[in-house]
Amino acid sequence: MSANHLRAALERLKQAGLYRRRRVIDAAQGVTVCIGGQQLLNFCSNDYLGLASHVDVLTAFKQAADEYGVGSGAAHLVCGHAYEHHALEQELADFTGRERALLFSTGYMANLGVIAALMDKNGVIYADKLNHASLLDGVLLSGARLKRYVHNDLDNLQLKMHQVQGRRAMIATDGVFSMDGDVAHLQQLAVLAQSHSCDLLVDDAHGFGVLGRTGAGLVEQCQLSQQQVPILIGTFGKAFGTSGAFVAGSDALIETLIQKARTYIYTTALPPAIAAATRASLRLIQEQSWRREKLAELIAYFREGAQQLGLNLMPSASAIQPIVLGGSQAATQASEYLLQQGIWVSAIRPPTVPQGGARLRITFSALHERQHVDRLLDALEGMPV
Repeated sequence: MSANHLRAALERLKQAGLYRRRRVIDAAQGVTVCIGGQQLLNFCSNDYLGLASHVDVLTAFKQAADEYGVGSGAAHLVCGHAYEHHALEQELADFTGRERALLFSTGYMANLGVIAALMDKNGVIYADKLNHASLLDGVLLSGARLKRYVHNDLDNLQLKMHQVQGRRAMIATDGVFSMDGDVAHLQQLAVLAQSHSCDLLVDDAHGFGVLGRTGAGLVEQCQLSQQQVPILIGTFGKAFGTSGAFVAGSDALIETLIQKARTYIYTTALPPAIAAATRASLRLIQEQSWRREKLAELIAYFREGAQQLGLNLMPSASAIQPIVLGGSQAATQASEYLLQQGIWVSAIRPPTVPQGGARLRITFSALHERQHVDRLLDALEGMPV
């Protein structure tokens, strides 16, 4: 493809308000970030519990880097599986109430690897239409037949399941949907999966660490066992403040993935220092429930204020609070306006969301205070429509 063709395509993206730009951050993540010397109040980070720069997490990372070095050296099945990896897997299994857990380098790689290892062209996967792109790509990579059901519409899902018989089946869903902020109806999905002898895979990237009595996520909040949710996926790049991902389930599941998941077998293991830092985050999540409680209070406070302003909020009780504006240009202009007010909120546009569903994706952290929320609400009130 020629450079001229690529430039023309990029120009069309700009004209449609769909061009994406990176901004360079000059310092650590937090309630405020520095970009080009300007301090901005940050409402677009997934660091929901404020652990990315916690002293215990940093200390664990530094100590493990001193002991193990920076890189892991190889894949897990060669010489890259360190004690810190193994200990984290055991602690995650205990935390989630599963027999075993397995680390992956990213959430994207976990979803690709798990689905492609477990399903093939003889199977069918029922996927919520608002699932993360990595789940969709995992289905496509597996070669299984894809049946997408209307978001959180169990009647539509059942209809599609009755249309396909005699195939090995899996239901795949996000726990908390990353762009809408609402949650899957996991209890009903678990019943439906069992009644159809179907596996249920839940990617709880945005619920893990935040939801549930101990922070073990939406599956814990719904009180679902390993038998009811046999494939649980979580990530560390959100509430845990580090990076990487894991899959938790039965001993047979984990052994199968070790043997067959190509994104586990054929990639360098996560640095041991990241695993050590994540272990520190896990301890903090279990010990400091105030972070989840404060986050919930801030979300409720914001929603009350936003509703008083008449903003088009989506029905979300999670840390993800989208305001739908419709057109891509409107969302981009709103984001730029807030940036001028010293507030960073991302504009989310197609194809990440459906046409006509462009929005501001506002996210909260336990490190925010009410005065930060007040400042955000003041800016939103003055935002040109």
